Amino acid sequence: MELCYQLPVLPLDRPVPKHVLSRRGAISFSSSSSLFGAPDPRQLSQRRGAISYDSSDQTALYIRMLGACVIFKQLFSNVRVRSQVGFEPERRGSHPYLGVDFRTLHSRAESAGSIPARRIRRLFSFQRHLLSSRLLRGAPHLNPLHILDEDYCGQAKCMLEKVGSWNFDIFLFDRLTNGNSLVFLTFHLLSQYGLIELFQLDMVKVRRFLVLVQEDYHNQNPYHNAVHAADVTQAMHCYLREPKLAQSLTSFDILLGLLAAATHDLDHPGVNQPFLIKTNHYLAALYRNTSVLENHHWRSAVGLLRETELFSHLPAEDSLSIERQLGSLILATDISRQNEYLSRFRTHLDENDLNLGNASHRHFVLQMALKCADICNPCRPWELSKQWSEKVTEEFFHQGDIEKKLKLEISPLCDSEANTIASVQIGFMTYVVEPLFAEWARFSDTRLSQTMLGHLGLNKASWSTMEPEASGSSEDGESDPARSSEEPSSRALTQGSPES
Repeated sequence: MELCYQLPVLPLDRPVPKHVLSRRGAISFSSSSSLFGAPDPRQLSQRRGAISYDSSDQTALYIRMLGACVIFKQLFSNVRVRSQVGFEPERRGSHPYLGVDFRTLHSRAESAGSIPARRIRRLFSFQRHLLSSRLLRGAPHLNPLHILDEDYCGQAKCMLEKVGSWNFDIFLFDRLTNGNSLVFLTFHLLSQYGLIELFQLDMVKVRRFLVLVQEDYHNQNPYHNAVHAADVTQAMHCYLREPKLAQSLTSFDILLGLLAAATHDLDHPGVNQPFLIKTNHYLAALYRNTSVLENHHWRSAVGLLRETELFSHLPAEDSLSIERQLGSLILATDISRQNEYLSRFRTHLDENDLNLGNASHRHFVLQMALKCADICNPCRPWELSKQWSEKVTEEFFHQGDIEKKLKLEISPLCDSEANTIASVQIGFMTYVVEPLFAEWARFSDTRLSQTMLGHLGLNKASWSTMEPEASGSSEDGESDPARSSEEPSSRALTQGSPES
């Protein structure tokens, strides 16, 4: 639990104000401000929603409920908060209304009538988004309270004004949104493109869908988590704004592209396809060892679309078409089929026969755009790219450690003793990223494409300085054997890549 400073002993004879109990996801103890020292602004800037002061009540200390339930366990014996907002029952058997006992919120002991903490957090999260949806629609409410603190909300809005910048810092945005970067960014883009109004989408359903999507990503994964999905969605937005695409894509194409980017790694287990196959995982058997993860991501996304009934107002044929084309985009991110898509893209460019007036050609370009967005981390500025490289290699090496424990053959690039972050990244950039982005630059020769290639070259050089042995061997004339083994290395990288 994150706290900005040491909490004093709170006077338990003070009643909890009624306006506080109606807050979604927070609670306060009214007390004299002299009891609490002013928090250090530097500490507040690093918190993730642990403590905040409400602007309308300077004498109240607000503690985010989901981060401070252990304190409430000691302070209260019978505190319950029940929602005043009615909605349909949540997924996986949770209750149609909110009844939470703070004493058992984080309890790990499971009883017949207990509610798992994940479901409770989902209910609270959904309620906050219900309130925000009403605010966005201009619906009046009796208690105008902020979902995020004013300073954090303001900074997040300022960042969204520059969401089309290639230097967009998704890590900072995730902190400013209290870990809800995927929800806020995707909703903002859907609104910015006018897709909610155009397709007559219910904003409550949109919010609920995005909340469920974000929560179905595994935050314990160092790389394949909701922040990665938000980063890919932001990159996809940058590509959709490129002149060739902006002039040709329909609103339906843009909707598909954003949804595919947001859900392309849904429910990723943090290991790659070869691991699932050699451990006889049920997903590998279900999808017959073919694009196992990508099929699972797609089916999971379809499940959430149907559960939230996001497109239930559309004709059945249109809904099925969205699901099929969404699957086609997500399946294209299978890194083991990289050469297949790249060869087809190169052929189109060589023959100059890409016609963006053709729906199938536009869909293929969307597939290539999503593939680029999925592995664009080496093309980001060094400060961002380095963080992603460290995260993806950490996840990769963790898989190798699991394989060692299970006495399985260690997958390519997963052995932390035989590989370094630098060596993994140099190989990935050389055999996977550079060929793809070189062809993308041929297709869309714009400032953004040149910027990405420039960052790619600089980042590769930076990693090379951290791998002196590799650079030394190439200077000694040992590059020919390396080139002769380029194809096997490329296959190993694509089959064992952390992106797969």
